[in-house]
Formats: sequence, structure tokens, C-alpha cells
Amino acid sequence: MNAFFLPVKYSPEWPYSERNNQESIIPAKLNRSMDKLYVNLKRTKFDTKFTGMKKILLLLSWALLPSILFAQKTNYSIYETKTGKTITVEELVKNIKNVDVLVFGEEHNDSTGHQLEAQIYEKMLQDYPGTALSMEMFCTDVQPVINEYLLDLISEKNFIKETRAWNNYTDYQTLIELAKTNKTDIVGANAATRYSNAVSMSGLQKLAEFPAASRAFLPPLPIDTATGRYHEKFIETLGGHDMGSMKIYQTQNLWDATMGWSIAKYAKLYPKKKILHLNGRFHSDEHIGVITQIKKYAPKLTVANISCFSAATMDDQDKKKYAELGDYVIITNTPAAN
Repeated sequence: MNAFFLPVKYSPEWPYSERNNQESIIPAKLNRSMDKLYVNLKRTKFDTKFTGMKKILLLLSWALLPSILFAQKTNYSIYETKTGKTITVEELVKNIKNVDVLVFGEEHNDSTGHQLEAQIYEKMLQDYPGTALSMEMFCTDVQPVINEYLLDLISEKNFIKETRAWNNYTDYQTLIELAKTNKTDIVGANAATRYSNAVSMSGLQKLAEFPAASRAFLPPLPIDTATGRYHEKFIETLGGHDMGSMKIYQTQNLWDATMGWSIAKYAKLYPKKKILHLNGRFHSDEHIGVITQIKKYAPKLTVANISCFSAATMDDQDKKKYAELGDYVIITNTPAAN
């Protein structure tokens, strides 16, 4: 049995694909503003099957989600590099009608960027129903746990623990609940830490020593180490020092290859679905890294990318400087955390 299949009555690899006649799933928590309310309700003697006041409040929170997240003053600019125009989220989503994969390159500590991810994903689900969510933040080996949560078989507490969710899980919580409520899929796209640690210590060749059951969570071996601009960018980030006899860079390539392979594999299974993929922007800026790997594993897929980061200005000089980063550049005014 394929490593991703679940021992439940639904056979597709991801739980909501081609699934019919299922009950609507009401999201447990849709944003941080509902957390305290949800906890208090859990402490009451109300029925846990979403009855009474709890059901009403959760439905209300869902209806109010756009205003809760985005009623604040706009503190971002979206720049379309091809035209040089500043556009809206609605225009961005409309522009990707013929795009198979939209890669959102984030800064992990940018709260405005996380809100925009949710806004873009919500709009994609409206315009392109069934859009899947692919995430660097979850690994390929926890795909069964992701599926179980989307099927409402396990609690969010178990989901967070057993997927080894990042410490800033709440930044992605709204996206996850959007996928769950809309009965679409989440792809755990990254390589597990045990594999990246092995590569950091011993190089990519170490992966060949793992048993076949382990290699099922990894892209086909051998994994190429990218040369050219991507390597140059990596060395620049390290301050000009090629550390660890290339092993750190090999780990970077493992992450990119695993994410590109995971996306390509899902797209092959469900070619009519769009995919929104989230990763740190180093992985996809300048259309390299993950994007190079997607093209390697699925040359026919059309890919567009967003580079999102905090900056003080977005004038004409900045636009020219940032144009090479992506198809769309989003500048937020969120101060970067230390």
C-alpha cells in the first residue's frame, strides 16, 4: 500500500479528492480571535457535536472571517512585475487562471504576509474550487495524519502534535481550516528533519542507505545539487563561505527537491486542480529552487510565484530592483521580528 493511503473507506491518496455525499465539516477554529471562546466552550457541558450555541458561534466566526482578518488598514502593496502595475488580491487571483501552481514565498515571521496567504487562498477557493494547499511546514511522512484531520477523525490537538507543527502554527491555522471546510486537500510537501539531518551530516548519498519504506517519503534518488545562480545566492546568504563541504547546501537541495516532487506528484494525480504552495521565499525567489524542481518533475506544469517580504518603501526604483524576484512582489510594512 502506498505510504500516503489511509485505511479508511475513501481510497484517494488525499482525502477530499473526488469525494461525494459527505457531511459538511464546520471548522473548529478559524482564527485567533475565536481561540478563547472555543476553549471556554470546551469547558462547558454542551454537546461536542457542534450543537446549540457553539455551532452558531462557529458559523458566525466563519461568516465574519474576511472582515476579522482584513478590515484593518491595508498595509501592503502587490506589484505585478510583468506590467509594472500595483494590483489587488482579486486581480492577482484572476490573472492566474491558466496557472497550475502558485508558489507563495513568505518570510516566516511576517504576520501581514500570513494574512495575505489566507486571503489569496480563500479567493482561489472561490474562483477555482478544490484548490489544494501544499506546505513546506508539514513533511511527507505525516500525510496520513493530515488526511485524518481533514476527515475530522482526530482532534486538532493530536493533529498539531503528531504532524510536528511549527511553533507558529496559528499563523497557518486559518489556511488549514479553509482547506478542511472546503473539503479540499493539504499536501505535506517537505522532507522530515531526520532526513535533512542525515544529509547535513553525511551528504545526499546517505539517503541511499535508508530502507525502501523510508525512501517512499523522498524524491527519486539521486537528487541533483543545483549549480549556477541558486548556489551563488546560497553562498551570498552565508556571507561568502561555503560551509560544511557543501553538505548544508545539499540539505537545501533536499528540501527543494522534496517539495517540487510532492507538488508534481499531486498534480499528476489531480491534473485539473490548482495548487497553492507555501514556502520560505529563498526556496522560490528568482524562479529557482522549488520552481526548478517542479519543472524537473513535471515540465508541463505552469508555475507563477510570489515573493512577499517587509520593506519600508515600494517606489519605482524598488520595483525595478525587486522585479527579478517573482511574477508578483508583495511588500508589507510588518516589522521583521528578531
